[in-house]
Parts: sequence; C-alpha cells; structure tokens
Amino acid sequence: MSKGSNGYVQTTALPKGMHFSDDVQLEDFNATVADKWQGTLADKHDMVMLGRSQVLRRNFSFISILGFSAVLICTWELLFANLLFALTDGGTGGLFWGFTVTVVASIFIFLSVAEMASMSPTAGGQYHWVSEFAPAFCQKFLSYISGWVLAMGWQGAVVGLSFVVGTIIQGLISLQNPLYEPQQWHGTLLIISVVLFCIVFNTSLAKKLPLIEGFILLLHIIGLFAIVIPLWVLAPRNTPSVALFRFNNGGNWPTMGVAYMVGLLTALSSMMGFDCSVHMSEEIKDASNTLPRAMLWGVGLNAMLGYVVVITLCFTITDPQALLDSKTGFPFIQLFFNVTHSYTATHIMTAIIIINIVSAVISEIATASRQIWSFARDDGFPFSNFLKKVSPGWNIPLNAVVVSFGCGVAISLINLGSSVALNAIVSLTMSALLSSYMLSIGCIFLKRLRREPLPRSAFTLGRWGLIINAIALGFLFTFFVFCLFPTATPVDATTMNWNIAMFGGITLFATIWYIFRGHKKYRPPVDIQNRKL
Repeated sequence: MSKGSNGYVQTTALPKGMHFSDDVQLEDFNATVADKWQGTLADKHDMVMLGRSQVLRRNFSFISILGFSAVLICTWELLFANLLFALTDGGTGGLFWGFTVTVVASIFIFLSVAEMASMSPTAGGQYHWVSEFAPAFCQKFLSYISGWVLAMGWQGAVVGLSFVVGTIIQGLISLQNPLYEPQQWHGTLLIISVVLFCIVFNTSLAKKLPLIEGFILLLHIIGLFAIVIPLWVLAPRNTPSVALFRFNNGGNWPTMGVAYMVGLLTALSSMMGFDCSVHMSEEIKDASNTLPRAMLWGVGLNAMLGYVVVITLCFTITDPQALLDSKTGFPFIQLFFNVTHSYTATHIMTAIIIINIVSAVISEIATASRQIWSFARDDGFPFSNFLKKVSPGWNIPLNAVVVSFGCGVAISLINLGSSVALNAIVSLTMSALLSSYMLSIGCIFLKRLRREPLPRSAFTLGRWGLIINAIALGFLFTFFVFCLFPTATPVDATTMNWNIAMFGGITLFATIWYIFRGHKKYRPPVDIQNRKL
C-alpha cells in the first residue's frame, strides 16, 4: 500500500478473509490525516462506501470507546441522582422491576443498533440509517427530521447533566448549611462552569481523550464500590418482600400500574444513549467490528453495575418518605448522611458521583458536536459550511464543539428566568433518543419484512433480526408514550412535562425549514454512498 501523488491511498490486494463490496475501490479513499490515524483496510473500505473522506483521527480502541459509552451513560450514577422520581412513582419495588424491564429492553434495542452500526459505521448514526433503509419516497424527509431532533436532543443532554451536577452541589451545601437558600443564578453559574471545564477536554486535550476515557472507566467501576460498601456495612436492612415488592404512588395516579410506568423513566434514563459511541465511529479503529462489540459490552457492564446500586438502594432505604422530605432535594445525599452520620463521608461519596457525571458531560459534548458536524456536512443545518469545517492540525470538528459550548451557555441562561423552561428543553433528550431508535429500527424492520437485501456486516443478527427488531420496537413505543407523562397529578405549569411541546416544536420547525429551504440544500447520505446491494 502506498500514497500516490494525489494523496489517495492505493492498494493492489486485500487481506485473506476480507469480503468487500465489488463496487467499492480503495483507490478512491481520501484522507487528510496521517497514515497512522486512517484505520484499517476495513475502515477505508467503509469510508469509500459511505462516500466520506477520513478527516478525523481514528485513535479510539475497544477499551477507550467502551469507556466512552459506559461513562457517558453513567447508569449507576444517574440511579442515585434520579432517586427522587423513582421513590415518588413506583417506590423500591418499582425501581427494581423497572430496571429489570429496562435492561431486557436495552438488550433488544442495542442489538438492533449495533447491527446497523456495523453495516454503516458513520458519525451520522440514526439519521444516516433512516436515509439508507427507509422507503425511497420518504427517506429524505424522515432522515432530515431525525437529524434535527437527535442533534437538539444531544445538546439538551449536555445541559441536563451539567444541571444535575450543579443542583447536587447545591444540595450538598444545603446539607452542610441549613440556612443556605439555593438561587437560580447559582445553578446557572455552576452549569456554565461544568460545560466550560469539559470543553477543555474536547479541544486542547482532544488528542488525549481516548486515554482519559480509559482512566475514567476505572473510576466508573471502582467508584461504585467506594459508595455501596459503606451502605452495605452501616445501613439497616429491609426484608426481601419489602425491598422488592413495596410500591408507591406518590404521583396520585389512578392506578399503581400507571405510577410504575411513569417511574420507569428513572431506570430508562440510566440505560438509554449507547448510540453515543456510534457518533464517534469515524474515530474508532476497525469501527465495523469494534463498535458493535464495545456498545454491547457497555450495555452489559452498566447493567451489572446498575443492578448493584438498585439492589443496594432497595434493601437500605427503610424510610422512603424521610428521604423524599430532605431539604437537599436529593434523597441519596440524605441517605448517605443518615447512614454514615458524617458530613465528610457524605461529601466524599457524593463527590465521586459528581466527578463521574462531569466525566459523562465530557463525552456528551464530543457526541453532540460530532452529531452537529455530521449533519452539517450533509447541509442539514443553516450555516452548515461553518459547522462542518474541520480545522487543519486539530482534526476535530472544532467549530461544532464551540457551537455546542455556546448552546450550553445559552440554554443555561434560561434558568435565570425559569427553571421550568430549562427543564422543558433538557427533557427533549429522552424523546429524541427514543424516536431516533424507533425510526431507524423501524426502517430496517420494514426491509426485513419485505425480504429486501441488507448490507453485509461484521456483526449481524441473522435470522433472528426480524424478531429482535420487532421486540425492540414494542418496548420503544411504550417507553416513548410514558416519557411524555408528568411525574405527578394534578398538573400545572410547574409540574407539567413539557417534553411533548419541545419535541413537537423542534419537529415542526424542522419540517417548515425543510419545506422552504432544507429540501433544496440537504443531501441525504444514501445519495452519496457507493454501495449497491
């Protein structure tokens, strides 16, 4: 293999066992990064097939991208942080069985996503797959809407986790100083500080990000046991019947079943989003093989760690109402203090959670910026020429990273006027993720139903694909409906779940923009790829 005068990589033979599409010629591979960052022959084949140039460094290995996804999802950390909602709707029984249902659903959902990621390992992810697998008459529009909603959802996720960090810090202050009155501007400054801190890792330290992710993965695993072991040793215990079958309907829903489904959002938010690694696929070595393995290992790892926390909480929370009434606003902070009777121990245990969630924000900014950059290179956004630029020498979508930072600051400023408005924006993340999974999995399910040919891939579901896709869609539709519910009744402006308004608003705006402008500019990925089935 050699690099010709035109800058293209040239090859005369493929390694034994590699079966590439006949219509893809590696002589057409184009790259603006050094040879060592161009990946394997399979990566080069995939980039030619996708109609893309290699402009980002492929410096993520299996371990680093596993750390990236496992840390970003921060399953066990969010189970602690969102404990308030689980205890309100569902109780400890709802938390345990809800997490069990979510883990089962995640297996089917991310098996489906992993297969599509292996077929087309591109930073575009879901909007690319919709373009490739949807019926021809609607693929362009559905892909466009999917790209807009998913990009906005990931931007909301950056602010959402930063907001969680800020409010946890305020909760710790409230525990230490009962006279402290949290102010909204305090929270806004904390959000901006977290986003600014994480931007450094996505710019100046971008080359070291894979190494950093591997280190954070260790903290993600070890930190859990630094928290649960004191709870195991010091906390009183519930009986199994109380721990696993005590349900609560604090939201005043008509039935306990509805309360359980509404409370399922706590478990759901802790296991959704493993597509984050997909949006880094053009920075992964041997992506079509490494990506699906890392994604499924991430699901398994986080599910196991999540079960450790869920079982610990179910057996050590003996007085849920006392935790719900805590002035800190976070039942887990009060639980730590009640068990340890130590401000120092509580601060250390909580600090571990804060550090891990901040680490997740680092990964979320990387994911959000890659999603913006990828959609912009297909001219999906206004000012796409600016957003899709990759700075020479940096080999990262620097403009998209800066825009992600700007969006984070702008959204956080809304908190100065209304925390309700801020929550409305960040709530978009869950509906955006679920709808993108439904669209992409639904499209490949339809192709299977019609017995249409599918691309070859390193990871395939084979004859089980139709059943796995169908089960995933059943879970996703149910989750999507209940993620739009408020946490309690009766509902007013402050307790309303504005998710549906944000999701509908973004979809409506994208549709209007598509009608008047987007349909002329947007190039759906299927139109530029070089794959023939």
